[in-house]
Amino acid sequence: MRDRGSEGETCRCDLLVAGSGAGGMAAALTARLAGLEVLVVEKEPLVGGTTARSGGWLWIPGSPHARAAGIADSKEAARLYLRHETGNHFDPERVEAFLEAGPAMVELLERRTRVRFVLGPHFSDYHPDAPGGLPGGRSICAEPFDARELGSAVALLRPPLEEITLLGMMVGSGKELTHFFNVTRSLESAVYVAALLARYGRDRLLHGRAMRLTNGNALAGRLLASARDLGIAIWCSAPLVELVVEEGRVVGGIVARGGRRVRVEARAGVVLATGGFPQDAERRARLFPHCALGGSHWSPAPTGNTGDGIRLAAALGAATADDLPAAAAWVPVSLVPRRDGTTGVFPHFVDRAKPGVIAVTDAGRRFCNEADSYHDFCKAMLEACRGLPGEPHAWLLADHRAIRRYGLGWAKPFPVPLAPALARGYLRRGRSWAELAAVCGIEAAALERTVGTYNEAARRGEDPAFGRGRTAYNRYLGDPGVAPNPCVAPLEEPPFYAVRLVMGDLGTFAGLRTDAAARVLDRTGRPIPGLRACGNDMASIMGGNYPGGGITLGPAMTFGYLAALDAARALGRAAPSASLAARAGAA
Repeated sequence: MRDRGSEGETCRCDLLVAGSGAGGMAAALTARLAGLEVLVVEKEPLVGGTTARSGGWLWIPGSPHARAAGIADSKEAARLYLRHETGNHFDPERVEAFLEAGPAMVELLERRTRVRFVLGPHFSDYHPDAPGGLPGGRSICAEPFDARELGSAVALLRPPLEEITLLGMMVGSGKELTHFFNVTRSLESAVYVAALLARYGRDRLLHGRAMRLTNGNALAGRLLASARDLGIAIWCSAPLVELVVEEGRVVGGIVARGGRRVRVEARAGVVLATGGFPQDAERRARLFPHCALGGSHWSPAPTGNTGDGIRLAAALGAATADDLPAAAAWVPVSLVPRRDGTTGVFPHFVDRAKPGVIAVTDAGRRFCNEADSYHDFCKAMLEACRGLPGEPHAWLLADHRAIRRYGLGWAKPFPVPLAPALARGYLRRGRSWAELAAVCGIEAAALERTVGTYNEAARRGEDPAFGRGRTAYNRYLGDPGVAPNPCVAPLEEPPFYAVRLVMGDLGTFAGLRTDAAARVLDRTGRPIPGLRACGNDMASIMGGNYPGGGITLGPAMTFGYLAALDAARALGRAAPSASLAARAGAA
């Protein structure tokens, strides 16, 4: 309902959700399924937030998919793993809520909306050998989605990150990516890829864009389609600029829309899901160690993720988790010069683990197991660069065989030519290691010693210095066709190549302190009535660490679900059921 008074336009709903990423949309869908009238307001002109640019994975121990596949897991094992991973920041109440509600959230959304997931049975926890860790089965990914189901609303969906597409075509992770790597080596893969390229060509001709969505774009598309099915109102280009408080309770917010300030009165309050602060330079300078020392930081998150939700809540006395060992989920990124003069960001997830690829600092020395998680890689890079001149950075190296087989960052494997990456200065090349060192500014003698030592053991499939290939996670990202170690091969075939890596993130951890119902806590530890948070606006339950693939989106959607359940309880509404009978009744 809307009306106009002396103070301008007023809109009324049951629940106001700020942000249209996975967390906010999970809250909106759950609340609507419980019978609440929901309004989603999105600062950006497009829907999907960081989710639409992500890999689309959720870490959900004990998901329905894992149970159906017979994955040997338990809540006790997952709890043990999180206790080990989070250390002194283990939050038993929130962890218990997450482990209990995660599978229920998945079941509800799959039964009653268009959201669908597939299991990553071999997608390992990032530290599978730790107590409670598993070599696979806790991560699920959004199933590919046909954007034609959105109709004209496809124009509202944020596109994927340009740099990780193949000329605009999205490539799914797992088996699909493997087919692309094997396109010149397997008839089956060639046929598979040819079919995808043909479909992409048809979609570009008919629709001007890819319509087969994968990864996080598929998840964002499915959430948007589901919201439209349920009649959830979504306002784009409409940031939440103020929280409205009456008698100590958050009862709505002021939204900037179309040049006007609209007062939104929300009977059950507000859910903050504005994407954290990866683009807030002031907060980054305080909490990111490399920024505090004057270094740069590059995030693939949308430019609108400037900490709005955290700032609005803090103004009401909300507490923030500024004491975590890492304020964000670190990822090494490379900077791609675009034709229009802007700079793209390429996150390095997979290439670091491929055989024939290593990383060094300017000092010419390796510093970690490159096949470990991106978060662990960045922590090691920060430590290795301590005392070196300039901002923290490293060089990802490959020989000609490896780059033509696997690519290197934005430089794609054969048959895509390397010339554009070389011409733009993204990719560096040398006929010898000494020549490459001179091009990059690496200490030449040390680099030659490092590569020589590495190659000697690599010819036997070994890496005694850092143990590449030692864990299930390493091997998952390697090349199963390389024996005896899928992550190790010598770098011997010239010319040699390098890409410069700098610090980036996949989302921030240091958000608002919340309880097990996603209620925002004040500085005395008490809930602020009517105010909830999820996604990167909420302090991560992972304690500033990164235990597995999907530890951002899994908790984001789970605590969005829990926030909606709390809002429904506040209005005396029953929690939505996942049963098909309930779905039929709702229809």
